[in-house]
Amino acid sequence: MPRRATRRRSGARRMLNKVPEVTLVFWIIKILGTTVGETAADYMSETLKLGLTKTTLVTGAVLAGMLVVQFRARRYVPWIYWTVVVLISIAGTLITDLLTDQIGVRLEVTTSVFAVALAATFLVWYRTEHTLSIHSIDTTRREAFYWLAILVTFALGTAAGDLLSERVNIGYWEAALLFGALIAVVAVAYYRFGLPEVVAFWTAYILTRPFGASMADFLTQPDRRHGLGLSSNQVSLVCLGLIVVAVGFLTLRQRRADAAIAAP
Repeated sequence: MPRRATRRRSGARRMLNKVPEVTLVFWIIKILGTTVGETAADYMSETLKLGLTKTTLVTGAVLAGMLVVQFRARRYVPWIYWTVVVLISIAGTLITDLLTDQIGVRLEVTTSVFAVALAATFLVWYRTEHTLSIHSIDTTRREAFYWLAILVTFALGTAAGDLLSERVNIGYWEAALLFGALIAVVAVAYYRFGLPEVVAFWTAYILTRPFGASMADFLTQPDRRHGLGLSSNQVSLVCLGLIVVAVGFLTLRQRRADAAIAAP
């Protein structure tokens, strides 16, 4: 076997691509997942009185178990993949909240640190694999980089969203509009002006986190903080219900596609 081919396979288990097709349904579930990440973290730590530390430990343990299931799968399985995304969304929120609310790290610092961490993740990923494309998540090593980047984007998005809506005092609804407008700019730059796909995807992925988090805060924060004051568990249940329906749709569509391929 040529040395180059051996290097490509060293330490990397070959498999089918582990990331779903990026469609409108993908982005809808992603935004719903970011909303759940914000509301579920608040519900567990505040309403259930678990506190940030216990909630982080519980979420981390469940996430670790689901990541084992995800890594053991040899292809994209909708319910496994999106369960991990929702759990990482919750974990990203908790990491930021733990640093800012319990340890006292300023949001300006956490936002900067997570931005640098994300840039470092992308740099090491690219230097190791020579690509950041989500269409080539077909080895264990690439998948590890992918999920690490996802976790950091969620933490960064939470910190950036909180920084704008609370410290800069833009407001939750106004922050959601701002991030929504930036997502629209990325979409126009991609479809109209040829922004590279990798850049467009990861920029949009980062921006959808503070967009969803700002929407969640707007829905659940009390009126004195310019929110609607809805119950965090109700918002979480509604969003989770919509995610289940969407993932069920994707699962059914994938089964039909597999059956069509297998048919003579």
